[in-house]
Amino acid sequence: MNLEQKILKHLILDEEYTRKTLPFIKGEYFQESSEKLLFAEIESYVNKYNSMPTQEALVIEIDKRVNLTDDQHKKTVALVKQITIDPEVSDTKWLIDATENFCQEKAIYNGIMQSIQILDDKNKNSTEKLDKGSIPKILADALSVSFDNHIGHDFIDDAETRYDFYHKVEKRIPFDLDYLNRITKGGLAEKSLNIVLAGTGVGKSLFMCHCAAANLTMGKNVLYITMEMAEERIAERIDANLMNVELDRLIGMPKDVYLKKVETLREKTKGKLIIKEYPTASANVNHFSHLLNELKLKRQFIPDIIYIDYLNICSSARMKMGSSINSYTYIKAIAEELRWLAVEHKVPVVSATQTTRSGYTNSDVGLEDTSESFGLPATADLMFALISTEELADLNQIMVKQLKNRYSDPTTNKRFVIGVDRAKMKLYDAEESAQTNISDSGQIEEDKPMFDKSGFGKRMQKNRDFGNLKV
Repeated sequence: MNLEQKILKHLILDEEYTRKTLPFIKGEYFQESSEKLLFAEIESYVNKYNSMPTQEALVIEIDKRVNLTDDQHKKTVALVKQITIDPEVSDTKWLIDATENFCQEKAIYNGIMQSIQILDDKNKNSTEKLDKGSIPKILADALSVSFDNHIGHDFIDDAETRYDFYHKVEKRIPFDLDYLNRITKGGLAEKSLNIVLAGTGVGKSLFMCHCAAANLTMGKNVLYITMEMAEERIAERIDANLMNVELDRLIGMPKDVYLKKVETLREKTKGKLIIKEYPTASANVNHFSHLLNELKLKRQFIPDIIYIDYLNICSSARMKMGSSINSYTYIKAIAEELRWLAVEHKVPVVSATQTTRSGYTNSDVGLEDTSESFGLPATADLMFALISTEELADLNQIMVKQLKNRYSDPTTNKRFVIGVDRAKMKLYDAEESAQTNISDSGQIEEDKPMFDKSGFGKRMQKNRDFGNLKV
């Protein structure tokens, strides 16, 4: 009895084995037509009746099939009787491991054969139109086949596992800015979507370019996807940041000096920065996922963090913008797809969005100032606004206001300022004294009573204004 027949036998006689393996076995893994047919009947019976099929039930179901030749019918019925003659079953644990290896090998073989057909253009009559760009995903899916028996968290029995999770040090990508690390408890977590909200010209791209440069110097692999500016313009901003020179002076820098600075940077970091440009509104999450597969195969590059500049000018992979699709639904779909990208590839994704027209002139931006779709903040894990006023510009500062935060309490350090050097495309920590003059910063004064006499429960805080910013 070969392994395929052992698998079919245990699917009939061993309920524990069937419950653990049936969701992962596919009919295409069996070579003999009789084995494929029998597996299809077993799978159909278990899914329909939620119990193990008997020999008699299988024979009756096979007899009902009208599309079988006499030879196919005889071989399949004979196979049923052959594998059920001896009711004794093998060691379940061993067979589960052997079945997993069987499924993995068959999936890889089938993936390779399908890839060859694509290269030979032999799948043109298939209902699923695939091209060469599909091959990396086909092979990746085949290599990822495994038995995952986790079907839920048992609150009582898994208490110890849950406690360990609470105390697990989560992998994060830190900022080089103190207050941003404070509000995120050390940086951006894997599988998260993080959004910067700002008006035109305030500094969305500047912020992402600075953070990408900082990540690179930390030794991280960074992927920067741009649909607003050319690759070279993004690289120019990051050059100015890392070389600590003004953009205007960067253009006049001698070539040998420039290359020497780049070489110095190469020696200081193990990370890589890839910048990829797409035409505006032409690329969606499928393009980004395909790019990640190509970078992994061709350059052995796996990013630690992804920047997408910016969300509103991406396209959706699931729907087309038109008369039947409004902006709320469309932008929310893009946000959900980018969050899928973060979860699928286990990286933080950082993107940006515009404020509304009224938000552009508002010195105290809120979630309601998100342009096009309120579904975006509903999907994001972290969302904060960058605010600029004349007073802040004179001080070379930008105000950061938390709008949504799944990392920590958004009312703590709700507002704070960071320094900005626009000529060098750099951000930096402002002096601590600059944070004390901000209204509604979330910091309670220790020298004032927490509750006043006029209304129990009202916090006493200094109600200071910063320019036009008001509580």
